[in-house]
Amino acid sequence: MLIAYDSLTGNVKRFITKVSKDSPSLRVVDIKDNPIINEKFVLVTYTIGFGNVPETTEKFLNENHKNLIAVASSGNLVWGSNFGKSGDIISKQYGVPLIIKFELSGTTKDVEKFTQEVIGIDNNS
Repeated sequence: MLIAYDSLTGNVKRFITKVSKDSPSLRVVDIKDNPIINEKFVLVTYTIGFGNVPETTEKFLNENHKNLIAVASSGNLVWGSNFGKSGDIISKQYGVPLIIKFELSGTTKDVEKFTQEVIGIDNNS
């Protein structure tokens, strides 16, 4: 399964590094490389401002949303109801499941949950 990610401060990138160590069969693409993705993928992104989707993520999805099958988002719990809200927005906008919200670079349990969800999605697609 292909995982596309967007990271600003490095938290999402650290999460992806942990995930790819646990599941080396996952392929990872940094959206800053401006890829056009012609296969199903899961997106992992961050939340910016007061619960907004990053512009880089929006630009990427404008070109690639047709193959998006799930989303995960990072955030910081201090933002309360805006925690990881970009995932909620993307899930609703594109009609895909939000598989996890994780704080900062995620915990071991977050990595395990994400990996299991992606494996489940991959097995059903």
